[in-house]
Amino acid sequence: MASHPASVRLLQDLIALPSVNPAFHGDPDLHGEHRVAGFLESAARGRGLETEWQSVVPGRSNLLVRLRPAGVMRQRVLLAPHLDTVGEPDYAAQLRPRVRDGRVFGRGACDTKGSVAAFFQAVLNLAAGGRRPSHTEIVFAGLIDEENLQLGSRHLARIGPKADLALAGEPTGLEVITAHKGDVWLRLRTTGRSAHGATPHRGRNAVSAMSRIVLALEGGYAAELASRPAHPKLGRPTINVGRIDGGRQPNIVPASCTIDIDRRTLPGESEAGVRREIAAFLRRQGLRAGFDTLRTSACEPLDTDPSLPLVRALTRAAGHRRTRGVHYFTDAAPLASGGTPSVVFGPGDIAQAHTACEWLAIEQLESAVRILERFLRDLD
Repeated sequence: MASHPASVRLLQDLIALPSVNPAFHGDPDLHGEHRVAGFLESAARGRGLETEWQSVVPGRSNLLVRLRPAGVMRQRVLLAPHLDTVGEPDYAAQLRPRVRDGRVFGRGACDTKGSVAAFFQAVLNLAAGGRRPSHTEIVFAGLIDEENLQLGSRHLARIGPKADLALAGEPTGLEVITAHKGDVWLRLRTTGRSAHGATPHRGRNAVSAMSRIVLALEGGYAAELASRPAHPKLGRPTINVGRIDGGRQPNIVPASCTIDIDRRTLPGESEAGVRREIAAFLRRQGLRAGFDTLRTSACEPLDTDPSLPLVRALTRAAGHRRTRGVHYFTDAAPLASGGTPSVVFGPGDIAQAHTACEWLAIEQLESAVRILERFLRDLD
């Protein structure tokens, strides 16, 4: 391990610390982001950096690490990766980091402990080298709960600190992302009347009613979405029926049925507008369903102006001429909604996220550290 660069050793240490989001795993010994946050706090304090715990919900806190400017602060940049990972039954086996063929393997290597390692290492390098900006405060913000309800970024957006630019850490292949889709999760319900399976004509089948709704949503409604004008970076909105549940046993006419849908949104769309739109579409088809919201808050889309000076500076530091958009949602949108212009940036390929053999290329990790150092060093 000692022969690897500091960022690789840091990533290995982070992978070995359980930080699964408690929404996705039943073992409390693997829950929470506090182990990773505590490790980072200890490392930061050992380098003389200021740290602060920002309580979000009981037992779960964001970690803030501040690198003060050399002179009077005139602007602030937030480096904001999330600390939680997804989990599955063999999660514990993925806590053993491995380095092979120029890659680091393990849960979170790509999503998104690679970004945590790159962002944090860049801050440590600046602090150690005495190259901190003259008038820009740099705040590393390790956020909780991105993988579920985005509680960490929503809390930070609400109470601060606000910044002139936030970088949400995600695997973007070191490209700067200024736009992404939002996401609305809805549950639709149909109700019928139960009866004996031998006399189905005496009942009203809720599953049959829902089957017509599913076909309508993935047929006519999806076609309507596909015919809309495309966003220049994001394309068009989409819908997916991801889950269905109805009935109790074969010999009973089902009295209820539900589906859960995923509706990806574009800038300018809202959860309320999506609900109205789907309800109106179903009425035009002669179909009816009740609606429930599956998330306490919709995941909003992002559309940050790529011509902002700090965004241009990061894009140049990354060696690109333009920014792009992605289809998944991130913590950048809640931060932006709180008044901080936000982008998404980090090492790795999103295709590796949540996979059984998740990995991150060491070259990407080291390049991310260099890009961030170059960007932060050149700030006023």
